[in-house]
Amino acid sequence: MSTPIRFIMIGGFLGAGKTTLIQQLARRFQADGKHVCIVTNDQAAGLVDTELLKSQGFEVNEVAGSCFCCNFDGLTDAMDEFESRRRPDVILAEPVGSCTDLIATIAIPMMEQLGEKFVHSPYAVILKPKHGLKILSGTGGGFSEKAEYIFRKQLEESEIILLNRIDELSAGEVEELKRLVDQQYPGRQVICISAKTGENLDSLHHAFQQLASPRDATMEVDYDVYADGEAELGWLNATATLESAASIPLDRVAIELVEHLRRSLSQVGAEPGHLKVLCSGGDSVSVANLIDSDSSTVLSVSSEAGAANVTAIINARVRLAPEQLSTLVNEAVAATAKLFDASADVQQLESFRPGRPTPTHRVKL
Repeated sequence: MSTPIRFIMIGGFLGAGKTTLIQQLARRFQADGKHVCIVTNDQAAGLVDTELLKSQGFEVNEVAGSCFCCNFDGLTDAMDEFESRRRPDVILAEPVGSCTDLIATIAIPMMEQLGEKFVHSPYAVILKPKHGLKILSGTGGGFSEKAEYIFRKQLEESEIILLNRIDELSAGEVEELKRLVDQQYPGRQVICISAKTGENLDSLHHAFQQLASPRDATMEVDYDVYADGEAELGWLNATATLESAASIPLDRVAIELVEHLRRSLSQVGAEPGHLKVLCSGGDSVSVANLIDSDSSTVLSVSSEAGAANVTAIINARVRLAPEQLSTLVNEAVAATAKLFDASADVQQLESFRPGRPTPTHRVKL
């Protein structure tokens, strides 16, 4: 029998840093001589994370249109497709940031149905620090109690809680987060990391060499509250092109699009769960993002390149009606094009509220 494929699923709320962490981990496993494949997931096609990972040379399949739990067969088909080319040693899976209950709907059904084909690493959830401090301290995280319910359920089902972005936090903030996590979610392994700088990722890499602990119970989830929490967010994926007679700087286009949206959302009091913009031209890629209303726009991938024809993929997850979110995105594209004396064409735009989660399988222990 072939050596089992190591399956590593990394959860966490929108903007927690899952994609950055997965890039880092994939490189570490590759350095071990492992063939690594990645499965991304979104409620709609046109995901920035997928295009970014592909642009960096990773082998990626995307499960679009619903979360992993509601499309179990889509996940397993994506993993089977990797094997049709070359059998992976490691599969890294990134579920939708508003998804929870993944042990009962993904991990245990995989163990039951796919037998010894996979070996499961401990389930890790990345804690988004600024939202985490607000929610765990009881001061509120910019979303309703129903959205916070999802955030808390993600932590509840974890084996490992990752305190990310420690490079952006003071020592006091890190200690306070650790105290709150230990108090409210005792028994979890807590690893403080920076996905951006790579700090403490060796410890996490080692933790993922271990086996997931047996579960003698699955957590209780109120799917009515879960559904309402997801539906609080307007969800938008769009693709636009900007064309100009002169070269347009990709970095500046990505930043301007996110900045325009940040200002617009602030004016209407809409809390972003995450904004991501990927701009590409030729072989170059730039990415800018915003993780919450208290943060600044960040150029997470810089190309320092320009192109006369730029494609922008925009992903927005915001506490706002989808129709209003669509209007703001169209305005941002038009304003950015005008800034660079370019024409703009929004070629694809989907904006909606996620539907009620209906898992393909759900095991209750």
